[in-house]
Amino acid sequence: MRQDVEFQADGPRLRGWLYTPDAARPPFATIVMAHGFSAVKEMYLDRFGEAFAEAGLAALVFDNRNFGASDGTPRFEIDPWDQVHDYRDAITYACTRSEVDRERIGIWGSSYSGGHVLVVGAVDRRVKCIVAQVPLVSGYKNILRLVRSDFVAGLRAQLDQDREARFTGQPPAMLPVVSEDPLGPAALPTPDSYTWFTETGRTRAPAWKNEVTVRSVDLLLAYEPGAYIERIAPTPLLMVVAAGDHLTPSDLALETYGRALEPKRLELLPGGHFDAYVGDGFQQASRAARDWFVEHLLAGVQAPTLVTA
Repeated sequence: MRQDVEFQADGPRLRGWLYTPDAARPPFATIVMAHGFSAVKEMYLDRFGEAFAEAGLAALVFDNRNFGASDGTPRFEIDPWDQVHDYRDAITYACTRSEVDRERIGIWGSSYSGGHVLVVGAVDRRVKCIVAQVPLVSGYKNILRLVRSDFVAGLRAQLDQDREARFTGQPPAMLPVVSEDPLGPAALPTPDSYTWFTETGRTRAPAWKNEVTVRSVDLLLAYEPGAYIERIAPTPLLMVVAAGDHLTPSDLALETYGRALEPKRLELLPGGHFDAYVGDGFQQASRAARDWFVEHLLAGVQAPTLVTA
């Protein structure tokens, strides 16, 4: 069963879905989850929520502030630390629900939010299990991989100009999330990013907008979620890495995983970044996440028969 939910703590009102299993009785172990950079929940998070619910887990899926159905201004601005705080508020909200077992909370994130769950899992001990899918682990190193070296000075000048303009009261400067031209201005300047966002937006999430504030890139440059990796233990961590990922490069994720302490597990997908959401990549990624949550959140609890994804 899926129901629409909304909640508010210190920030704007956030909206999403709560999935609960049909073949089990509450209270349920529950997964709190949100999407990555500029994406909204309709961009395949329903499939992950359904996969978890079929395994006897509840799932609280919400849109990040400033995006999708959630409130917040400036619209289309991504502050990673605000999103980290919103994950923690979502955990608090989940704990108020009668359907939720507050002692069995897991978190799941993908891409940008795959980095957020590393931070949340390190600092919030209410979290009992973590899945970080194709995670961003270093904003600085990631930008240096995505932006040509001779373009970096121009990017920094653009960020400084926007900061000064906003200081004088001008509206935030905007930037496309993706561009058909790999050398055109875009926050995510890769061909697979353009294909996935435009096709997924057209077929599943027509409310998605191809824009973010320029400040979102400035904030990304300063964000280093991988620095928290050693602090996660003893909370169990599963990292799902795509071997062909060049948006959040796989070598950066693997190096960070190597610094994580036990208990941990690595699931290596054969494809690229966006293959984790569709086709065989989704089957592998969702199955690995489902099994990890079942192992660590349903231990000693009678679970329904798992449905093979």
